[in-house]
Amino acid sequence: MSEIEFDEEKWLNATKVSKLRVGKKKMVTVGKKLVLLINFEGEYFATEALCRHMRWPLAWGAKVKDDCIRCPLHQTTHKIDDGSLVEWSPFPLIPAYGKLIGKFSKQKDLRTYPIRVLGDMIQVYIA
Repeated sequence: MSEIEFDEEKWLNATKVSKLRVGKKKMVTVGKKLVLLINFEGEYFATEALCRHMRWPLAWGAKVKDDCIRCPLHQTTHKIDDGSLVEWSPFPLIPAYGKLIGKFSKQKDLRTYPIRVLGDMIQVYIA
């Protein structure tokens, strides 16, 4: 299996490693993209910063647990490594409401970005 080749010029600085402690997340602009950086158990991940359901900023209260991120608004959940959808707008307090709200937008995976650490800098690949 061959490795993916990356254009070095498309690796962009996102933040310093020291600014993203274990268990934290941070919304940053990388190039022209709004990106959410996540430090989950010492491993770094980069996803789009807005929930795919209602475009809520995931930095504002989203929980990361068991390698998934859950939007605080309607509880839509995605895997942080590949962005795959786990649960779409369940809104457990009122499930019928969750089903209704879930129909406002078609189900989609969360976009993820390649990420690396170079020295004390976290970089994200923006193609």
